[in-house]
Amino acid sequence: MTPQPSTSERLAQGRRNDSERRRQRVLKVLDQLSRNGGTVSVSAVARSAGVDRTFLYRHPDLLAHVHALATEPPSDAGRGPTVSRASLQADLLAANARGARLTEQVRQLEQRLSEALGQQIWQRTGIGPPADTDRLQARITELEQQNLDLRLRLEEKDEELSAARAANRELTKTINQGRS
Repeated sequence: MTPQPSTSERLAQGRRNDSERRRQRVLKVLDQLSRNGGTVSVSAVARSAGVDRTFLYRHPDLLAHVHALATEPPSDAGRGPTVSRASLQADLLAANARGARLTEQVRQLEQRLSEALGQQIWQRTGIGPPADTDRLQARITELEQQNLDLRLRLEEKDEELSAARAANRELTKTINQGRS
């Protein structure tokens, strides 16, 4: 007579059989996904096979198979051009870079608009500098030059007047000495 397996042996054998059945379900789902395409991820495979995600993490060979299938481009089952994970990541990077450029451009445009509106408010309220500062600055320079020219002419006239007074005094002195 053959000895009967113990309860613990029967439980262990039942657990091995259950693990093998779940393993076969995972392999079947992976095979279907590789033929039909679709989203390949640990969660999607676990959900489709009716197993827990930890089952896949406890079996490194199944997990490696999931990751390998996830990185492969989906097969073309007559649905048009395929998209790989790498191309989607490149598209995402390009979209993020474009978003950053547009954000910077919006910031620059907002800055320019703010400056233009600020200048407009300054002019309307009279708080800011006059609009024709260049013309006024040129006029100031012109008037300063005229002022300098007039001072020089005044100094010349003062010198001429002083010379005329000195000559007048000499003449008066000479006339007064001649009478004495």
